[in-house]
Amino acid sequence: MWEAKLQRRCDRNRKRSKRRAIYCPIHSCYIDSVSQKYQIFAENPGQLQQRGVGRRNALMLIASHTTVAIEGEWLEAFWCEECRQTKWYHVQKSGDRTYKLSLAPQELWQQATGVINPNGNPSVGEFTRRQSRLVGYHGMKDFQFVG
Repeated sequence: MWEAKLQRRCDRNRKRSKRRAIYCPIHSCYIDSVSQKYQIFAENPGQLQQRGVGRRNALMLIASHTTVAIEGEWLEAFWCEECRQTKWYHVQKSGDRTYKLSLAPQELWQQATGVINPNGNPSVGEFTRRQSRLVGYHGMKDFQFVG
């Protein structure tokens, strides 16, 4: 009777979801996610062709849907204990519980939705960027008043 209860508990524990096996490409240690997953979309047929979709099918998909969600790929930020920093990665699911990581290239930021580019909006000037990061109101330092 007692062994039967232990066996059932053991089976129940094995059904829990397992931790994603995502490791730092530099140190090979486990890295923790510090953001949500940001889905990547293809906007032109070439982006779909790079991922193995035939030319004709890619043209048809883009013509009919404008953008197509790319399955198994996303942008996500991770914290590495060894690096002591957060980095944004392009994550590609390569197997059941295996993933391929690469630093997120600049062109992928335009293909993801809801992501704030860590380098900022290129059309925003340095003054505006600096002012937006200020915590309190000490903005007079940036203005050169002649007294």
